[in-house]
Amino acid sequence: MVDEVICYRAPSTVVNADTVADWLADRIDASVTVRDRFLDVHRTDDLPERFAEGRVPSPYERETGNTMLGTIRYEERALEHPEREGGVLYDGVAVQRALNAALPEAERGLETLHVAILDRAIGTWGDHDGRWHKRVTVLGQPALVSVPGLYEAPAKPEAYYEAKQRHALLSGDAPPREVLENRVEGEFLIEDDPRTTDALKGYVLQAYHYLETGETFCDSEACRLYNAHYHEDLIEAQLRDPEFCSDHARLYEG
Repeated sequence: MVDEVICYRAPSTVVNADTVADWLADRIDASVTVRDRFLDVHRTDDLPERFAEGRVPSPYERETGNTMLGTIRYEERALEHPEREGGVLYDGVAVQRALNAALPEAERGLETLHVAILDRAIGTWGDHDGRWHKRVTVLGQPALVSVPGLYEAPAKPEAYYEAKQRHALLSGDAPPREVLENRVEGEFLIEDDPRTTDALKGYVLQAYHYLETGETFCDSEACRLYNAHYHEDLIEAQLRDPEFCSDHARLYEG
Protein backbone atom coordinates (compact mmCIF):
# COMPACT_ATOMS: atom_id res chain seq x y z
CA MET A 1 0.00 0.00 0.00
CA VAL A 2 1.31 3.44 -0.95
CA ASP A 3 1.50 5.70 2.12
CA GLU A 4 3.35 8.63 0.60
CA VAL A 5 3.81 10.17 -2.85
CA ILE A 6 6.74 12.48 -3.48
CA CYS A 7 6.55 14.61 -6.62
CA TYR A 8 9.68 16.27 -7.97
CA ARG A 9 9.68 19.63 -9.70
CA ALA A 10 10.89 20.20 -13.26
CA PRO A 11 11.95 23.86 -13.03
CA SER A 12 13.04 24.15 -16.65
CA THR A 13 9.45 23.42 -17.76
CA VAL A 14 6.08 25.16 -17.30
CA VAL A 15 4.77 22.39 -15.01
CA ASN A 16 3.64 23.50 -11.55
CA ALA A 17 4.37 20.41 -9.45
CA ASP A 18 2.71 21.96 -6.39
CA THR A 19 -0.59 22.31 -8.28
CA VAL A 20 -0.34 18.69 -9.44
CA ALA A 21 0.40 17.54 -5.89
CA ASP A 22 -2.56 19.46 -4.43
CA TRP A 23 -4.88 17.90 -7.02
CA LEU A 24 -3.53 14.43 -6.28
CA ALA A 25 -3.77 14.86 -2.50
CA ASP A 26 -7.51 15.55 -2.83
CA ARG A 27 -8.03 12.21 -4.57
CA ILE A 28 -5.88 9.57 -2.90
CA ASP A 29 -5.48 8.09 0.56
CA ALA A 30 -1.79 8.95 0.94
CA SER A 31 0.27 11.98 1.88
CA VAL A 32 1.62 13.99 -1.05
CA THR A 33 4.72 16.16 -0.82
CA VAL A 34 6.84 18.07 -3.32
CA ARG A 35 10.60 18.21 -3.60
CA ASP A 36 12.93 20.06 -5.93
CA ARG A 37 14.27 18.50 -9.13
CA PHE A 38 14.97 14.78 -8.73
CA LEU A 39 18.34 15.08 -10.47
CA ASP A 40 19.41 17.67 -7.90
CA VAL A 41 17.96 16.04 -4.77
CA HIS A 42 19.29 12.56 -5.60
CA ARG A 43 22.41 13.43 -7.60
CA THR A 44 25.01 10.68 -7.75
CA ASP A 45 28.45 10.76 -9.36
CA ASP A 46 27.58 8.11 -11.93
CA LEU A 47 24.40 9.74 -13.29
CA PRO A 48 26.10 11.41 -16.29
CA GLU A 49 27.48 8.04 -17.41
CA ARG A 50 24.15 6.30 -16.74
CA PHE A 51 22.33 8.85 -18.92
CA ALA A 52 24.98 8.45 -21.62
CA GLU A 53 24.43 4.68 -21.52
CA GLY A 54 20.68 5.22 -21.93
CA ARG A 55 20.89 7.40 -25.03
CA VAL A 56 18.97 6.13 -28.07
CA PRO A 57 21.19 6.67 -31.15
CA SER A 58 18.66 5.54 -33.74
CA PRO A 59 14.89 5.02 -33.66
CA TYR A 60 15.35 1.63 -35.34
CA GLU A 61 18.27 0.19 -33.36
CA ARG A 62 17.67 -1.63 -30.08
CA GLU A 63 21.16 -1.01 -28.74
CA THR A 64 21.61 2.16 -26.72
CA GLY A 65 24.47 4.12 -25.28
CA ASN A 66 27.30 6.42 -26.19
CA THR A 67 29.85 6.66 -23.39
CA MET A 68 32.50 8.62 -25.23
CA LEU A 69 34.05 11.32 -23.06
CA GLY A 70 32.37 14.13 -25.00
CA THR A 71 28.93 12.59 -24.44
CA ILE A 72 29.52 12.16 -20.72
CA ARG A 73 30.66 15.79 -20.53
CA TYR A 74 27.43 16.80 -22.27
CA GLU A 75 25.42 14.86 -19.71
CA GLU A 76 27.33 16.54 -16.89
CA ARG A 77 26.44 19.95 -18.34
CA ALA A 78 22.81 18.89 -18.80
CA LEU A 79 22.58 18.00 -15.13
CA GLU A 80 23.97 21.39 -14.13
CA HIS A 81 22.08 23.42 -16.76
CA PRO A 82 18.91 21.51 -17.70
CA GLU A 83 17.62 24.36 -19.84
CA ARG A 84 20.40 23.55 -22.33
CA GLU A 85 19.44 19.87 -22.68
CA GLY A 86 17.25 18.83 -25.57
CA GLY A 87 16.89 16.76 -28.69
CA VAL A 88 18.05 13.51 -27.06
CA LEU A 89 15.87 10.45 -26.53
CA TYR A 90 16.66 8.18 -23.59
CA ASP A 91 15.72 4.59 -22.84
CA GLY A 92 13.07 5.15 -20.15
CA VAL A 93 13.71 1.81 -18.45
CA ALA A 94 17.46 2.52 -18.25
CA VAL A 95 16.78 5.98 -16.81
CA GLN A 96 14.35 4.49 -14.30
CA ARG A 97 16.97 1.99 -13.12
CA ALA A 98 19.54 4.76 -12.76
CA LEU A 99 17.19 6.94 -10.74
CA ASN A 100 16.10 4.01 -8.57
CA ALA A 101 19.74 3.35 -7.73
CA ALA A 102 20.14 7.03 -6.83
CA LEU A 103 17.35 6.86 -4.23
CA PRO A 104 18.37 6.45 -0.59
CA GLU A 105 17.90 2.81 0.38
CA ALA A 106 15.38 3.76 3.06
CA GLU A 107 13.13 5.36 0.41
CA ARG A 108 13.13 2.62 -2.23
CA GLY A 109 10.24 0.65 -0.70
CA LEU A 110 6.95 0.65 -2.56
CA GLU A 111 5.12 2.33 0.31
CA THR A 112 6.76 5.59 -0.84
CA LEU A 113 6.18 6.41 -4.51
CA HIS A 114 8.61 8.82 -6.13
CA VAL A 115 7.30 10.62 -9.22
CA ALA A 116 10.12 12.27 -11.16
CA ILE A 117 8.74 14.90 -13.50
CA LEU A 118 11.48 15.16 -16.12
CA ASP A 119 12.49 17.67 -18.77
CA ARG A 120 13.87 14.85 -20.92
CA ALA A 121 12.34 12.76 -23.70
CA ILE A 122 12.06 9.07 -22.81
CA GLY A 123 11.04 6.06 -24.84
CA THR A 124 10.54 2.31 -24.77
CA TRP A 125 11.45 -0.28 -27.39
CA GLY A 126 8.60 -1.85 -29.33
CA ASP A 127 9.29 -5.51 -30.06
CA HIS A 128 6.16 -5.60 -32.23
CA ASP A 129 7.49 -3.10 -34.78
CA GLY A 130 11.22 -2.90 -34.08
CA ARG A 131 11.49 0.76 -33.16
CA TRP A 132 11.61 3.14 -30.22
CA HIS A 133 8.46 4.95 -29.12
CA LYS A 134 8.43 8.16 -27.12
CA ARG A 135 6.44 7.91 -23.91
CA VAL A 136 4.87 10.27 -21.42
CA THR A 137 5.35 7.84 -18.55
CA VAL A 138 7.33 4.86 -17.41
CA LEU A 139 5.47 3.37 -14.47
CA GLY A 140 7.23 1.85 -11.47
CA GLN A 141 9.69 3.10 -8.84
CA PRO A 142 10.43 5.85 -9.40
CA ALA A 143 7.70 6.68 -11.89
CA LEU A 144 8.94 8.86 -14.74
CA VAL A 145 6.71 11.55 -16.22
CA SER A 146 8.26 13.24 -19.26
CA VAL A 147 7.14 16.78 -20.06
CA PRO A 148 8.58 16.64 -23.61
CA GLY A 149 6.82 13.29 -23.96
CA LEU A 150 3.48 14.98 -23.33
CA TYR A 151 4.04 17.10 -26.44
CA GLU A 152 5.88 14.59 -28.61
CA ALA A 153 4.70 11.05 -27.79
CA PRO A 154 1.01 11.14 -28.82
CA ALA A 155 0.47 11.59 -32.55
CA LYS A 156 -0.83 14.99 -33.65
CA PRO A 157 -3.30 15.52 -36.52
CA GLU A 158 -1.78 14.71 -39.92
CA ALA A 159 -2.25 18.33 -40.97
CA TYR A 160 0.14 19.39 -38.19
CA TYR A 161 3.05 17.48 -39.71
CA GLU A 162 2.16 18.72 -43.20
CA ALA A 163 2.05 22.35 -42.07
CA LYS A 164 5.32 21.95 -40.19
CA GLN A 165 7.04 20.42 -43.21
CA ARG A 166 5.72 23.11 -45.59
CA HIS A 167 6.92 25.88 -43.31
CA ALA A 168 10.35 24.28 -42.93
CA LEU A 169 10.76 23.94 -46.71
CA LEU A 170 9.89 27.59 -47.25
CA SER A 171 11.69 29.21 -44.33
CA GLY A 172 14.20 26.62 -43.13
CA ASP A 173 13.08 26.74 -39.51
CA ALA A 174 10.28 25.49 -37.27
CA PRO A 175 6.96 27.32 -37.60
CA PRO A 176 5.87 29.50 -34.69
CA ARG A 177 2.99 28.39 -32.48
CA GLU A 178 0.41 30.72 -34.06
CA VAL A 179 1.14 29.38 -37.55
CA LEU A 180 0.44 25.80 -36.49
CA GLU A 181 -2.63 26.72 -34.43
CA ASN A 182 -4.16 28.73 -37.26
CA ARG A 183 -3.48 26.25 -40.03
CA VAL A 184 -4.24 22.95 -38.35
CA GLU A 185 -7.69 21.80 -37.31
CA GLY A 186 -7.98 19.72 -34.16
CA GLU A 187 -6.57 20.25 -30.71
CA PHE A 188 -3.07 19.36 -29.63
CA LEU A 189 -0.47 20.39 -27.09
CA ILE A 190 2.82 21.97 -28.06
CA GLU A 191 5.90 22.95 -26.08
CA ASP A 192 5.24 25.18 -23.05
CA ASP A 193 1.49 24.84 -23.54
CA PRO A 194 -0.36 26.57 -20.68
CA ARG A 195 -2.47 23.41 -20.27
CA THR A 196 0.59 21.28 -19.46
CA THR A 197 0.09 21.21 -15.68
CA ASP A 198 -3.57 20.17 -15.97
CA ALA A 199 -2.75 17.51 -18.55
CA LEU A 200 -0.01 15.96 -16.41
CA LYS A 201 -2.26 15.48 -13.37
CA GLY A 202 -3.72 12.28 -14.77
CA TYR A 203 -0.31 10.85 -15.65
CA VAL A 204 0.90 11.33 -12.08
CA LEU A 205 -2.27 9.62 -10.87
CA GLN A 206 -1.55 6.74 -13.27
CA ALA A 207 1.78 6.24 -11.47
CA TYR A 208 0.01 6.02 -8.10
CA HIS A 209 -2.76 3.78 -9.46
CA TYR A 210 -0.23 1.32 -10.89
CA LEU A 211 1.72 0.96 -7.65
CA GLU A 212 -1.41 0.81 -5.50
CA THR A 213 -3.49 -1.61 -7.59
CA GLY A 214 -1.13 -3.28 -10.08
CA GLU A 215 -3.36 -2.08 -12.94
CA THR A 216 -1.82 -0.12 -15.77
CA PHE A 217 -4.28 1.95 -17.79
CA CYS A 218 -8.01 2.38 -18.23
CA ASP A 219 -9.71 1.42 -21.50
CA SER A 220 -12.09 4.39 -21.39
CA GLU A 221 -11.05 7.46 -23.40
CA ALA A 222 -13.12 9.54 -20.95
CA CYS A 223 -10.83 8.79 -18.00
CA ARG A 224 -7.58 10.33 -16.77
CA LEU A 225 -6.14 6.83 -16.47
CA TYR A 226 -6.41 6.30 -20.24
CA ASN A 227 -3.13 5.91 -22.16
CA ALA A 228 -3.70 8.20 -25.14
CA HIS A 229 -1.85 7.55 -28.40
CA TYR A 230 -3.26 10.62 -30.17
CA HIS A 231 -3.42 14.22 -29.01
CA GLU A 232 -7.16 14.38 -29.56
CA ASP A 233 -7.54 11.46 -27.15
CA LEU A 234 -5.12 13.00 -24.67
CA ILE A 235 -7.18 16.18 -24.52
CA GLU A 236 -10.40 14.19 -24.19
CA ALA A 237 -8.99 12.12 -21.32
CA GLN A 238 -7.07 14.80 -19.42
CA LEU A 239 -8.73 18.15 -20.10
CA ARG A 240 -12.43 17.47 -20.57
CA ASP A 241 -15.22 16.32 -18.28
CA PRO A 242 -15.82 13.83 -16.89
CA GLU A 243 -12.43 13.31 -15.27
CA PHE A 244 -13.00 9.60 -14.72
CA CYS A 245 -14.99 6.67 -16.00
CA SER A 246 -17.64 5.35 -13.63
CA ASP A 247 -15.34 2.67 -12.20
CA HIS A 248 -12.46 5.01 -11.39
CA ALA A 249 -14.71 7.87 -10.30
CA ARG A 250 -15.56 5.75 -7.26
CA LEU A 251 -11.88 5.69 -6.36
CA TYR A 252 -10.70 9.15 -7.32
CA GLU A 253 -13.54 11.61 -7.72
CA GLY A 254 -12.47 14.67 -5.72
